[in-house]
Amino acid sequence: MPATDIPRLHPETIEAVRERADIVDIVSEHVVLKKQGKDFVGLCPFHDDKSPSFSVSPSKQFYYCFSCGAGGNTFKFLMELGKRPFADVVLDLARRYQVSVRTLEPTKRQELQRQLSLREQLYEILAVTAKFFEHALRQSDGEAAMTYLTASRRLTPETIQQFQLGYAPGGWQTLYGYLVEQKRYPVELVEKAGLIAPRQAGSGYYDRFRDRLMIPIQDSQGRVIGFGGRTLTDEKPKYLNSPDTELFDKGKTLFGLHQAKTAIAKQDRAVVVEGYFDVIALHAVGLNNAVAALGTALNAAQVRQLLRYTDSKQVVLNFDADAAGVKAAKRAISEVTEMAYQGNLQLRVLNLPDGKDPDDYLKAHPAEDYRTLLKAAPLWLDWQIQQLLQDCNLKQADQFQQGTQAVVKLLSDIANADTRTHYVRHCAEIFSQGDARLVPLLAENLLAQVRRKRRSPDERKPSQPPPNPWSVTSLEEAESALLRIYLHAADYRQTVVDALEERDLQFSFSHHRALWRQLTEFSATQGGNPAIYPQDPSSHWGERSESSSEGNLAAMLRDRCAESSGSINQVLHLLHLEEKTQRDILRAPLVIRAAVACMEKALCEKRYRHFLTLWAETDGADSPERHTYYQQQIYAEKKRIEELEKQRQVDFSDLAQIPWVGEFYSSLESP
Repeated sequence: MPATDIPRLHPETIEAVRERADIVDIVSEHVVLKKQGKDFVGLCPFHDDKSPSFSVSPSKQFYYCFSCGAGGNTFKFLMELGKRPFADVVLDLARRYQVSVRTLEPTKRQELQRQLSLREQLYEILAVTAKFFEHALRQSDGEAAMTYLTASRRLTPETIQQFQLGYAPGGWQTLYGYLVEQKRYPVELVEKAGLIAPRQAGSGYYDRFRDRLMIPIQDSQGRVIGFGGRTLTDEKPKYLNSPDTELFDKGKTLFGLHQAKTAIAKQDRAVVVEGYFDVIALHAVGLNNAVAALGTALNAAQVRQLLRYTDSKQVVLNFDADAAGVKAAKRAISEVTEMAYQGNLQLRVLNLPDGKDPDDYLKAHPAEDYRTLLKAAPLWLDWQIQQLLQDCNLKQADQFQQGTQAVVKLLSDIANADTRTHYVRHCAEIFSQGDARLVPLLAENLLAQVRRKRRSPDERKPSQPPPNPWSVTSLEEAESALLRIYLHAADYRQTVVDALEERDLQFSFSHHRALWRQLTEFSATQGGNPAIYPQDPSSHWGERSESSSEGNLAAMLRDRCAESSGSINQVLHLLHLEEKTQRDILRAPLVIRAAVACMEKALCEKRYRHFLTLWAETDGADSPERHTYYQQQIYAEKKRIEELEKQRQVDFSDLAQIPWVGEFYSSLESP
């Protein structure tokens, strides 16, 4: 359903989805997150982030980037990442978390429910089909498939059942007849499930899978979303996968993840192999942390799925050692090189002896031998260096030069200086060909080349840091300080309100005015001024209860920004307290006093300049009274600005610790 056709969703539906969808679960599908205290951190997906500045709070269900200022809740994250409308995101999450959807227009509810039920119907059809294939495997027509599994693959009945292996009978419409004619599923839905295809000539449909050993493909929740079919004859292709459907996207799916995710978390390591039966063979002997990509190169999105389950972020690639397997490993490495260089992925590569794949290796060796090789698998950089140099004859000058150039290019991308030095020394030992006297000289030469490569403007232009939207004037920071105190220090809210009203001050910046409007609107809906809401006595700075007044205001702001792309998003940084801003909160009276003085000074200076302009444009001879009036106003504003500096006789030594206050007081000179 197009986003423009989606009826307005009932607030209860939005709230139910918000409660069900966990932001860490959602964000970790797109960003590699690491635990840091109570929160998670990673590289921001909204700008070219070089160091982790992106924070996700499970308790607040909120994300925020301290570098570019992006922030919001689960809805906002998916909206910004995919440039999608709010209702579209909510509906997708409702489908994912099986939340019943209600709308504000009852007349449209039936059509919406029909659209939402499509996925549920496809899940049902695929589940029924998997049972059909399982049953067919145990019939006489499936005898050849069963023999292949038990004799050729040496699988036990328990493993066959664990992976729900089955058989697609021969015949052009066997499955079609079962699903459409017997079970009465609409033919359009069966086609959308990827199980049948329209005939190229004439009318009607034919079964996509015929006389094939069937392997169900499940999502991470264990629901069947597609199939892989292996031929039992010489038919091409050898393996046939379901087409991409509403449920199945082979580029985003890992075979065996549902069965492997618990073991990955327990062993703190994921193993990625090439084929279905490599995964099945490993699981059959108790190596349950293995998964496989589905006929495509392993990509970064699939790796990020795995990293959700391992704290050490360790992934081992165990592809075939033949030319195709090495090519696949290199292609996979190229997909995740940036993650590995940044330390977000501990990538290793395992090539089994004699070029065997895991299935063949386990037929001749015990599982413990495989575990030993797995633990000794080299890091991807060691494997890459080996691949670069294995065909080089280092005794030949031209090949020696080619080898050093290839190594320099590889090592120059390493960001960590210690790691770079380690590999420079390692490669120098290789190039020395056993002559230890040459190692220091070769290492020095390699290191110099690596440094030149890293400095080369043609090869490596220095990345410019993203503009910091919070590089602000003292006035803007003063206003931010007042709003931050209002949000995080309920005891001083009335003080802020009184200070603004007493001097008839308004916020100068549009995003601050927008936030103040949101806060006053919120107070109206709560039946009173939010400034009088009590502070939770059990809470401490930086550890507030979401049930406190701060939690109410902060949660309101997060929810409002999720549906907005306007100026309200420019104040998201006020929701987060760092060490400096926490100190400002603790010194709230001093900060309020200085901030209000700063705001009033800006107003006085504006009036001063206005009267100065009018005075200069007025002829004293023609309008002596007006000329004198403007002169008096100029003098009054000048005196008021001087009074602001002396106001309340604050202790400058305390205020000077607040960066923007020092700037303000140093600028308080007569206009």
